[in-house]
Amino acid sequence: PSDHALRRRHGRVALACAAFTLSMIGAAYAAEPLYALFCRLTGFGGATGVAEGLPERVIDLQFEIRFYANFHSGLPWTCTPEASSISLRGGEVKTFHYTITNTSDRETWGIASYNVTPEKTGGYFAKIQCVCFTEQRLGPGVSMELPVVFFVDPEIDEDRNVDSVKTITLSYTFFAAQPPATPVAAAPSAETPKL
Repeated sequence: PSDHALRRRHGRVALACAAFTLSMIGAAYAAEPLYALFCRLTGFGGATGVAEGLPERVIDLQFEIRFYANFHSGLPWTCTPEASSISLRGGEVKTFHYTITNTSDRETWGIASYNVTPEKTGGYFAKIQCVCFTEQRLGPGVSMELPVVFFVDPEIDEDRNVDSVKTITLSYTFFAAQPPATPVAAAPSAETPKL
């Protein structure tokens, strides 16, 4: 083949390699949000759903809901649930509070991820309001009360795979977050704000 034909062939190969590389980088960035969306829609991996409305009925099926929180290294916070567990019936809407406290002498930002166990109940655990929906900012030594409003979908009583489940654990893991690029109001004072 001529030099011109070889250059064209090499150019096509280089272009195909570049396109493949860019598509793999794009797939890597899209994988996490797509996986998170899949988990939220299906309850896979214990991911919970965001409620689109209130339940239409309350059933007699009773659950013990346990609450747990932990922190990724680098976030100097503590988190205290208002109780270690509560009881509720399927379809019953509950508001529960966590108190988070910044134990450091500097302003910090954090965000929470969550899941429920057993994993097969994730698709039935629906949140109306959640500490995980937004990043939280805490000034030095500041505490903040964060509500979680949730229910167990009454449709759970039609799923034979969860017949034996009487206890559901809601777990939060808090991670350090970067402050937003846009300025926000001044850091809260040392008093405890209520949401």
